[in-house]
Amino acid sequence: MKQLSIFFTFLILSIGLLSCTNNTLNTITFTNSAQADVSVNFRGTLTNVPVGETVELTNILDGEYEYETVFTLPTGATSYEAGEEMSGTLEMQAGTKVLVYYVSVLLDGNYSIDASVTTSNNLAEDGFLGNPVGP
Repeated sequence: MKQLSIFFTFLILSIGLLSCTNNTLNTITFTNSAQADVSVNFRGTLTNVPVGETVELTNILDGEYEYETVFTLPTGATSYEAGEEMSGTLEMQAGTKVLVYYVSVLLDGNYSIDASVTTSNNLAEDGFLGNPVGP
């Protein structure tokens, strides 16, 4: 009887530990508030994000990924400027959520577009600072 209870205890403990595996996947959300469509080249796939739309990429494994943004010029634009965040590297850890938010201005024929990139990753190097934007 004692061996049977040890066996069941071991079995329950094993099942509990197996359910704690690190299978939490990551997501990236692209929101386009710019005046023209944008397309994002991510992992070898071009994803279109029309004006005023939001596109979410899910089931992204942990790792570092590069992204590039391609954009169209709106009517009336004769020149353009693109911000530094229009391309870069995203570091994905278990459960990371990334928001890439596109904005633009068209003034005197000059189209300026930029992206704001935020992530749910902890920004504290040693964990002492906690979450810098909330409790």
